[in-house]
Amino acid sequence: MTTPSEESVRRALAIQLIIGREWGLAMNENPLSGSFIAEELTDLVEEAVLAEFERISARGGVLGAMETGYQRGRIQDESMLYEQRKHDGSLPIVGVNTFRAPDGSAEGTGTPLIPLSRGTEEEKKSQLTRVRDFQDRHREEASAALAALQDAARCGGNVFEALMPAARVCSLQQVTEAFFEVGGQYRRNV
Repeated sequence: MTTPSEESVRRALAIQLIIGREWGLAMNENPLSGSFIAEELTDLVEEAVLAEFERISARGGVLGAMETGYQRGRIQDESMLYEQRKHDGSLPIVGVNTFRAPDGSAEGTGTPLIPLSRGTEEEKKSQLTRVRDFQDRHREEASAALAALQDAARCGGNVFEALMPAARVCSLQQVTEAFFEVGGQYRRNV
């Protein structure tokens, strides 16, 4: 055993500060034993979800709301609000605008502490070769499994029951293409 490094001490302290700041339950007496805060947070989430369901229902349900672009607009509005609050500091984000590294930079900027692992061209080619070999070995079984999968999707059968055997002998690409042949591919309206 050794004494902890300065970095590990800073990280441990930061974790405790983050838990206290973001969770906020330390400001409540006995928060997990049926206290007011747990009930209040549950009620607030429930109210927000029900209000959003009402707004979607008023627009003709999910499909009606999609046709009018409601969800897209909500996502864009919330995204703008999030970015604004992040930049003005009213939304604390650990490592971005609160609990920054001692040098003042945001955590994760500059040289990463853990280098990313990228596949080499040789590894990519090897993976493609293995997928093709897998598809060749299971060609006959795959065609039968994909036909059963498509039939279940067309007839309203149990797709999951047909999917499990297909997953053993088909690649993800084959399964995806089989579903596209049956149901088409979603193209969003812009």
